[in-house]
Amino acid sequence: MVTINADEPPLPAVKVTHLPLKGIGAEAGVMRRDPSDIIRVDDLYYVWYSKGKISPGYDATIWYATSENGVDWIEQGLALAKGEAGGWDGASVFTPNILVADGRFFLFYTGTSRDYRKGFNPDSKIGIAVSNSADGPWTRLANNPALKNSDDPDDFDSHLVDDACLIVREGKYWLYYKGRQLGKGPGQTQMGLAIAESPEGPYVRHPANPVIPGNHEVLVWPQGKGVAAMIGTTGPKQIVNSVLFADDGVHFSKTHDVVDGPWAGGAYRPEAFTESGAGKVPAWGVEIGRPNGGKTRLPFIQRFETSVED
Repeated sequence: MVTINADEPPLPAVKVTHLPLKGIGAEAGVMRRDPSDIIRVDDLYYVWYSKGKISPGYDATIWYATSENGVDWIEQGLALAKGEAGGWDGASVFTPNILVADGRFFLFYTGTSRDYRKGFNPDSKIGIAVSNSADGPWTRLANNPALKNSDDPDDFDSHLVDDACLIVREGKYWLYYKGRQLGKGPGQTQMGLAIAESPEGPYVRHPANPVIPGNHEVLVWPQGKGVAAMIGTTGPKQIVNSVLFADDGVHFSKTHDVVDGPWAGGAYRPEAFTESGAGKVPAWGVEIGRPNGGKTRLPFIQRFETSVED
């Protein structure tokens, strides 16, 4: 739920700069996209992402990389393979994100059962794998998928759910995600919220869903005692290219414009799981880099940095 004041004065801006990085950037014949939010473990940053050979994420596996400085990355290898053939995640696993809780690591991911081909229609759901180490190995939870599309065709997420983003709030695990209704197109994607008492779930949809009436990429972080979300180019014109904020994490209003925002960004959010009340706009992260020519160029990972006007 979003409140928009049509007569609002000009808002301060979050300006975004896009920069190359090493190790997981552009590479002929290789697709890397959909980076997770970034965590720091000891002296290393970690990121997970979709990897494959076609531009979309619908024929991918999940890989990961580490870095000492957020610029120079080393690809460490496969984190999560496709599920069993014919299963809900047997055709692709992609769009990962990470939760650190109870001394363990929870890798949230999107899965589809349908092979990518002409006329493809995704049937995506969200699953969880768990490990005692950020380097794996990862074990899928027995109760997967953790969040599936709604059985009610009138719900905003009756077609698909995708793109988990996790924070810890009020002692619970808040999962923001994007959903699409049956019969709707990608431009009509909206954002929902599901909350669980434990990292494994069950994740229960919030009755106010959809909490944001747009956005095709889910980038959320704790900001002070509330929650902020960066909105890209998809959604009602009043909220695109903006930052929204909600004291309660549910009822959002616009606080900033965004200039040249990230594309499917994953941010370094050091306060995401701490409930410290000290969260603020992420200073940097990684995003999908758009191919800029050449037959072999596929999506890749690049860095973004932000500056915030007062």
